[in-house]
Amino acid sequence: MSEKNGDYLNEEEKKFLLDLARQSIIHYLKKGERLKMEVDNPRLKEKRGAFVTLRVDGELRGCIGYPLPYKPLYQTIIDVAIAAATEDYRFPPLMEDELNNLSIEISVLTQPKKVDHPEQVIVGKHGIIITKGHHQGLLLPQVPLEYGWDLETYLNHGCLKAGLPAEEWKRGVDIEVFEAQVFSEDQYGQK
Repeated sequence: MSEKNGDYLNEEEKKFLLDLARQSIIHYLKKGERLKMEVDNPRLKEKRGAFVTLRVDGELRGCIGYPLPYKPLYQTIIDVAIAAATEDYRFPPLMEDELNNLSIEISVLTQPKKVDHPEQVIVGKHGIIITKGHHQGLLLPQVPLEYGWDLETYLNHGCLKAGLPAEEWKRGVDIEVFEAQVFSEDQYGQK
């Protein structure tokens, strides 16, 4: 997402990345290896942080990502799609027979920025990264909207995700915020 107009990727690029995520998962489940490909699109070659969220029959089934821009976006999507399907510790690995009921959502992130006060977090706009010592937790900006959380509840859950007491943010933690361009197969009728 460009910080200027709020829309980093166009419709064609979003559909391409959703298809890439699905093909990466299918390829890995069938062959046990990472999908190899190259792209020409310069935006898809830019290093970007991104998350892939998987749902089966509407229920969360995996969510993994890179909060920071380590790799070109298309390679990040390949990596985190496979990881969401096979490495999310909260769920068993995705099975081939779940693919028909699988829905994929992608969140392409802006660079995280530290905020000085918790009140600077805007629910529904900002994702959060809560850090204290070696504890760190990340929540995507769509999460509080899905659950109807207010700012305090959002920050509490960010602390819990970091393995900290819920209200640790009141005692002092580092808070970073980021924005995300979020899109899913459901929007495009893709599968």
